[in-house]
Amino acid sequence: MSAQIVECVPNFSEGRDLAKIKQITDAIEAVSGVTLLDVDPGADTNRTVVTFIGSPDAVAEGAFAAIATAASVLDMTTHTGSHPRMGATDVCPFVPVQGITLDECAEIARTVGRRAADELGMPVYLYEAAASTPERQNLAAVRRGEYEGLAAKLADPHWRPDFGPTTPHPRAGALIIGARPFLIAYNVTLNTRDKALATDIAFELREKGRVARTPNPSPIYSRGAILKYAEGAYPCGTCGFVGETFAAAAAHASDAHGYDLRHLLDLNDVPDAVVGQKVYKPGLFSHCKAIGWVVPEYDRAQISINLTDFTVTPPHLVLEAARRLATERGLVVTGSELVGLIPYEALADAGRYYLQTQGRTPGVPTSDLLATAVQSMGLSDVSPFDVATKVLGAPKTDAGPLVNLTVAGLADEVSRDTPAPGGGSIAALAGALAAALASMVAALTQGRGAASDVDAAMVEISVEAQSVKNQLIAAVDADTDAFTAYMDARRLPQATPEAKAARAAAMQDGLKVAIDVPMGTARASLRAMELADRVTREGNQASLTDGAVGVQLGFAGVRGAVWNALINLAQITDADYAAGVRAECDHLVARAREVLAANGDYADAKLA
Repeated sequence: MSAQIVECVPNFSEGRDLAKIKQITDAIEAVSGVTLLDVDPGADTNRTVVTFIGSPDAVAEGAFAAIATAASVLDMTTHTGSHPRMGATDVCPFVPVQGITLDECAEIARTVGRRAADELGMPVYLYEAAASTPERQNLAAVRRGEYEGLAAKLADPHWRPDFGPTTPHPRAGALIIGARPFLIAYNVTLNTRDKALATDIAFELREKGRVARTPNPSPIYSRGAILKYAEGAYPCGTCGFVGETFAAAAAHASDAHGYDLRHLLDLNDVPDAVVGQKVYKPGLFSHCKAIGWVVPEYDRAQISINLTDFTVTPPHLVLEAARRLATERGLVVTGSELVGLIPYEALADAGRYYLQTQGRTPGVPTSDLLATAVQSMGLSDVSPFDVATKVLGAPKTDAGPLVNLTVAGLADEVSRDTPAPGGGSIAALAGALAAALASMVAALTQGRGAASDVDAAMVEISVEAQSVKNQLIAAVDADTDAFTAYMDARRLPQATPEAKAARAAAMQDGLKVAIDVPMGTARASLRAMELADRVTREGNQASLTDGAVGVQLGFAGVRGAVWNALINLAQITDADYAAGVRAECDHLVARAREVLAANGDYADAKLA
């Protein structure tokens, strides 16, 4: 079972005094089991976004320590800044990362929020997945009125805090705490200082949209006349349709444009009695919140965006829409900026998107995929973007000591008088090179005028080959580590019958690891052979020898890995386990020989 990992992303109402920010982050780092990942202060917004991860208990303790420290060192009575805020720790979300559910994170939020109320005397609101009522799920609704309107909000029985007093904390205001899926905080930068232009584009992008207006010659939508509902005249915010009833307008919105009109009006706080109320036009993207602001530090305006479900609304699609809308307004998107972290899959999807729009295969090394995304999105426009620190969950296929050596260094290391690294690691390397060659030939074929079905097949092969290659690269070090675990078990004490039994059990476990790792290598190497065989036959025939070499290397990976499994199998006492391994080894070798022979015959015939 994987360890439980929770992410916490508190936002603090201080972005200028770095000493105060450090007091808060020091309090977080003082908690055992917490890893501080990112600190992103903004002087103009006067706000700092902090990201840390750890076990549920450690993150809960780290969050409370941060909230308590912020309450003691920050003073909301003197705070100014362009970002909406309600308290010193303005918002504190808990995010499930691994082995934990959103509901469990919501319970962490309730526990920490209750503690902040009890021990710090702070009014606390719960939001998103931890919200006590549906209307409190939306952060913007909870924060409406901001710090300046907090006293009045707390006095309103309808907005009584979930925990704590009905008066603001003397220095820290109020705390908003909850749980949510991973949120991507993303800013798109424009070549203008005009906040109104950034806001105009933001309103087109965001889910809640904007007030509907009559058509006007300018692409800047805010220059038209505002539409309102009237008895017998219920205009559509998207087109020229006018319904005689609200029900007719709602049906039209659903049938013609695919959105729920009542939901749109709820997002904009329009009451059920709509006559006399403004008409609204929906934005382009769900799960998207956006505003416009100016950042003097950059001397430019930005569209500030929160994406609450990147699997539905990914940042690269929002960026492309922003680029189109900017061009219509005579503007240029100069780049974009990520505040905090981004999940690997979100950035990898962007890399795949831009490679595909360029007519190239997305089956490239991970580093190339991410570099394509960073360059295409302009993520280093206003500040450097470091993939190593900003991307959460990126695969680390080259983290082991062996694969980080030079080719000459690895050859030297293998040649020394030590049992590891040995044949198992080299078998994995051979398989990895086989997969790499398969990917190379597929990439050289794709987009070079091949038939559409061949082109699609080459994309599919290159993507899978990269995955197989990464698995086998990791196995180079894993094989050595597995052998080391067995050797460590052999060194265990055996002075007593109990110690002998424990040693014997540990050695059997170590042997199974030393078998399971090369078996994984054999399976992956066979798949590399099959992919290399396909590109030999279906790919660019000028590169058929590259595919054929890949098949030969893949066979070395299968054969070598199977031998490394079998040599350890002799000492296994579990007869059923041993029989299962032997049967699979026979199947893998038989299939590998079949592919090797057929591929060799094909290559020889072509080259005769």
